[in-house]
Amino acid sequence: MTLQNNPSVDNLRIVELPIPEPRRQEILIRVRATALNYRDIEIINGTYHTAFNLPLVPLSDGVGEVVAMGEDVTRFKIGDRVCSTFWQRWIGGSFRMAEPTYQRGGPIDGLLAEYAVLDEQAAVLAPRNLTDVEAAALPCAAVTAWHALVTEGKIKAGETVLVQGTGGVSLFALQFALASGAKVIVTSSSDEKLERAKALGAFAGINYRQDPEWAEAVLELTEGRGVDHVIEVGGPQSFAQSLKACTRRGQINVIGYLGGKEGTINPLDIFARQVDVRGIPVGSRESFETMNRAIEAHDLKPVIDRIFPWDDAAEAIRYLERGSHFGKIALLHSEASR
Repeated sequence: MTLQNNPSVDNLRIVELPIPEPRRQEILIRVRATALNYRDIEIINGTYHTAFNLPLVPLSDGVGEVVAMGEDVTRFKIGDRVCSTFWQRWIGGSFRMAEPTYQRGGPIDGLLAEYAVLDEQAAVLAPRNLTDVEAAALPCAAVTAWHALVTEGKIKAGETVLVQGTGGVSLFALQFALASGAKVIVTSSSDEKLERAKALGAFAGINYRQDPEWAEAVLELTEGRGVDHVIEVGGPQSFAQSLKACTRRGQINVIGYLGGKEGTINPLDIFARQVDVRGIPVGSRESFETMNRAIEAHDLKPVIDRIFPWDDAAEAIRYLERGSHFGKIALLHSEASR
């Protein structure tokens, strides 16, 4: 399925193309499931900060079965089930090693297709304990949460994590924090979603609509200490509250801007608390593979809100735009497992 002519969900079209041939050190996968991210919505609707050439096959996240290989492939074999990495050329190390022009779903074609060719260095084995739909949810949201808390954040047992909202990144962060022995506080505008987050293991929830100055509630819950890690997905509008909610030398992981792109941040507030603030650009393949080992060891299961047929992508995108979901939204191919 490709985005044609002009950015708009109404311009998604199913196009018949020849099955691609893998070249040297490439694998061909039959895509079994994909998953949606807000980045996909912005690219499809033309509101992303970068415009990409069209036509474009969208979606960065997916899982598939290896059905053919080019010469000299050593990392996989026919029949393996693999996830694509978001950064096609970021194997490990710092973000300096990533190449911006090699991101799936824009600028290079994504996985909303029946077949896709991947460089063998840009794929990982899917966790054996997950279904196709669950594995498809990992490449962006899960790796982002893992990279923030574990790879960069070096989370420790006994620390406290604040996650904003109940989308994919936030719920993965909740699960990874709990697996690390940390405590989790969740913010949401929905009391129902807060109760569901508590059922997953969060020890407290705060409704930010009812309590706009929610940092005070965080300090009360932590006996005045504040939290060690923040998963910041709201953007400039929520950043001031995140700062107030942090302990000294706490960490704020800036991931999204669901609350908008406009706002004022006083850098002196960062200085006063000596908070570490960093942007999280998903993560490397090394982070992905380490995370997958942890998922298998703890038998963690991604939270899937709803599954759509893959050729009903437009409706799935509209559903994600409405913001009523709890967890990930997936697209399933007919032969895949739920």
